Amino acid sequence: MMAPAQQTTVAGAGLVVPPLLSTGVPGLDTVLAGGLLAERLYLLEGEPGTGKTTLALQFLAEGARAGEKVLYIALAESDIELRAAALSHGWDLAGIAVEEVAPSDDILDPERQYTIFHPSEIELASTNQRILAAIEKHHPARLVLDSLSELQLLAENPLRYRRQVIALKQYLASRHCTTILIDDRSALDDGLQVRSVAHCVISLELQNQAYGNDRRRVRVVKYRGVPFRSGTHDYKIAEGGLVVYPRLVAADSRRDGNHHRLSSGIAELDAMIGGGLEEGMSTLISGPAGSGKSTLAAQFVHAATARGEPCAMFLFEEARSKLLHRADDLGMRLKDMLDTGLLSVQQVDPAELTPGEFAQAVVDAAERGARVIAIDSLNGYMHAVPDERFQSTYLHELLNYLSQRGVATLLVGVQQNMLGTAMTTSADASYLADNVIMLRYYETEGEVRQAISVFKKRGSPHERSIRRFEIGPQGIRIGPALAGFHGILTGMPTVGGTPFP
Repeated sequence: MMAPAQQTTVAGAGLVVPPLLSTGVPGLDTVLAGGLLAERLYLLEGEPGTGKTTLALQFLAEGARAGEKVLYIALAESDIELRAAALSHGWDLAGIAVEEVAPSDDILDPERQYTIFHPSEIELASTNQRILAAIEKHHPARLVLDSLSELQLLAENPLRYRRQVIALKQYLASRHCTTILIDDRSALDDGLQVRSVAHCVISLELQNQAYGNDRRRVRVVKYRGVPFRSGTHDYKIAEGGLVVYPRLVAADSRRDGNHHRLSSGIAELDAMIGGGLEEGMSTLISGPAGSGKSTLAAQFVHAATARGEPCAMFLFEEARSKLLHRADDLGMRLKDMLDTGLLSVQQVDPAELTPGEFAQAVVDAAERGARVIAIDSLNGYMHAVPDERFQSTYLHELLNYLSQRGVATLLVGVQQNMLGTAMTTSADASYLADNVIMLRYYETEGEVRQAISVFKKRGSPHERSIRRFEIGPQGIRIGPALAGFHGILTGMPTVGGTPFP
């Protein structure tokens, strides 16, 4: 991003491109391709409760930190209300000038209600006068006008309203001021009058959910001459202000590299998967509940951290403490790796975490150097995606990004039912994953046992045999191929060979 004091001259055109200004909102500058062009007029629109005022205050606070003069003109809120809102985020509004331009209390006097002029004409002229006076008083480099709905109602008709906005835009351009106009959509107009005038339009949306937190999304409707990141992006309002999670686009980080093999730490398992998992590939570990999927994923993580490679695990169903305790019982000292910083384990609540926020957490883990990332489980991840039509798209982008970063990704997929070939899963990612490891229960000799097989492996040959899979005090044990069994995948095989030693 260009420094605030820098300007760029377009060769051959004689045009000076103004500098980019940071919005002060984490993630939003990424969506805006670096920030907001200085000395332009911007429209920030959204229904009440979407965080418009908070975003505007962050924009002004960023300018104040840079030593710029900034001004907030409030047409509906009082100075006390603004400072109370700022206090809830831990701000004191130091360096931010606030001017209230609200109707005086004498408007309630009945003797003042009747005039040969329409009340709106007098109030609009008075409001414009006070706005210009505030700007002349403070000479701001950054300005927020909150909100346009008041001006729109005073203007009474679209033509007059549009002329008011254009006149204001021309005046502010002559003052070299970067302005955000807030529209709370409380007026009857559809807002297109200002959209066509503004250099950029940022829309904040609030989506009600049947369960869990409401989902908030930001979308850049237009940004003249700037290749912004289109589409909707999740954001949340936390203590400290808005945080935007840009939609993950794997193509933006495309890179090539050598993909080394990663051992699981179990020779028999490595032999089954063709010598180990490759960096940059995704592996789906699928099977019914209790078949050892999470333990197998933890084994890969344990082996990687033992080699000194950073790893990250994201848990949707199992509690973090339970996983660590169970891993310790099997000889996988994951707690020790947490203490050394080689491993991070985050417990995820899909009802509270948005898809964009989760994707950003995974991206942050990869950027910190994680070589193996486990998502347990895929079903929980899919529940975090509100619209099931785009579940595969979310997952595809995430896996592509991790692949380009050389990260080995482990996906745990829970299948319904316990036995048989008709076992299904609510989240099928077998066609997206590079490798598929299948765990199965089968019944023989009055005992329910477990089997493991590699159904899919891209890039290298693998064993197609089905082996006995067992979890004991010493960890995971994989036996020889079950050559004497037929129909293991049905859950009720016929036995004609040597049982597991």
